[in-house]
Amino acid sequence: MTIPHIVAKSLRQHLVSTLVSAVAIALAGGLLMAVWVMRQEANRTFTSVSGGFDAVLGTRSSKLQLVLNAIFHLEDSPGNISAEDVELVRRNPNVSLALPIAVGDNYRGYRLVGTTTQLFDGLDYAPGRTYRVLPPGRPFDPEAKEAVVGSFVARKLGLQVGDSFHPFHGLIYDERKQHAETFVVTGLLEPTGTPADRVIWIPLAGLQRMSGHDPRVATDVSAVLIRLKEGNPMAGFQMDMLFNKRGNKFTFAWPIGAILARLFDKVAWFDRILALVCYLVVIVATASILASIYNSMNERRREIAILRALGARRATIFGAVVVESAAIAAVGMLFGFLVYGAIVLVASGIIRAQTGVIIEPLAWHPVLGTAPAAIIALAAACGIFPALKAYRTDVASHLVPVS
Repeated sequence: MTIPHIVAKSLRQHLVSTLVSAVAIALAGGLLMAVWVMRQEANRTFTSVSGGFDAVLGTRSSKLQLVLNAIFHLEDSPGNISAEDVELVRRNPNVSLALPIAVGDNYRGYRLVGTTTQLFDGLDYAPGRTYRVLPPGRPFDPEAKEAVVGSFVARKLGLQVGDSFHPFHGLIYDERKQHAETFVVTGLLEPTGTPADRVIWIPLAGLQRMSGHDPRVATDVSAVLIRLKEGNPMAGFQMDMLFNKRGNKFTFAWPIGAILARLFDKVAWFDRILALVCYLVVIVATASILASIYNSMNERRREIAILRALGARRATIFGAVVVESAAIAAVGMLFGFLVYGAIVLVASGIIRAQTGVIIEPLAWHPVLGTAPAAIIALAAACGIFPALKAYRTDVASHLVPVS
C-alpha cells in the first residue's frame, strides 16, 4: 500500500478525532490570519485616510484629538477658534485651502458637520476621486437650511433627496434635545469609503446659528482643515513652527498620517499580546494532533504490524504517520479560511459602522499563504514523535492472534 492509501484509510478509521483536531486547527489558523490581516489593513488604511487634507488647525489640544475629531468625526471637539483666526490661516502663503468645520449637533446619533460648499468644488479626497453629490441632488445652499447626507447615513436612516429632519443638540442622540429648525436634504454624497460617509453636511452658518447655541460665539468654528500649497516642501514645517513652536493658542496637527501612525505605535503592545495568544492557540491546536495520533498508536500497532508483514517498510510507516498529521492540519486550514473570512467580514463591518473607513478584508496578504504552510509544517513536525513510535513497532509480537 502507498502512503496516500494508508493515510486515507487511517483518516476514515479515526474520523471523529480527525474532525476534532481539524476544527481546532481551523479556529486557530483562521484567528491567526484574521488578527494579522486586520492589524495590517487597519494600520495601512487609517494612516492613509486624510479626507484630502494635509493638516488640521484647532485650539490648543492634543494633535490626535484634533485629527480624530475633524477627520474621523470621533471624539469631542477640543474647543473653538474665531472667524478672525480662520481668515488669518486662509491668508497664510503656505495654505492653498482652509476649510472651516463646526460640530456640536446630531441627527439620530449621526453627526452634523457645518462647512462651506468648497467641499463639493472638486476637492479630491484621493487621487482622481472628488467629493461629489449624486444626481439629481445638489450641494446645499450656504444660506439655507439644507443638507447633504453621507452615503452610510442615508442608507442607515433611509434619507432621500427632499426629506426633512430636525437636528438634536449635542453629539449624543437624546430625543429630548431636538432643535426647532428643519433641514431639507438636497443631495446624497457619493460613497467615498472615508469618514465623510458617516456624517450629515450642512451649511456652516446653519450649525453656528442653530437655536440653543451661544450667540456670542456664533461665528466660531471647531477646526480648520488645511491643504498646503504644492511645490513648497517646507510649508508644513513652517506652519508647525508658527503655530506649535512659537505660540500657545493653536495646535497644528501635521502630517495626519504620521499622527495616526503614532497612535498605532502606542497600542502595538496590545497587537503583540493578541498575536502571542494566537500563536499559543496554534501550538495547542497542533499539539492536539500529536496527542490524538499518539494516543491511538496502541490500537494501531496490530494494523502497522500487518502492513509491515505485507511488505510495507519502516520508512513508509514513518512517512504515513507524518503525512497524516500534516493532512489533518491541511484539512483544518481549508476550513480555517472560512473562519478567517467570517471574522474579517464582521470586523470590517464594525469598523466601517464606527469610523466610515472601508477596510478590504478579502485582499490578498502574504500571511494567507505563509500561515497555512507554517501550521501544516508544524503539524508535520508534531507527527514525528508518534511516527517514531510506529517506526519501532515490533512486527512479531503484534501479529499474535487476538482471542
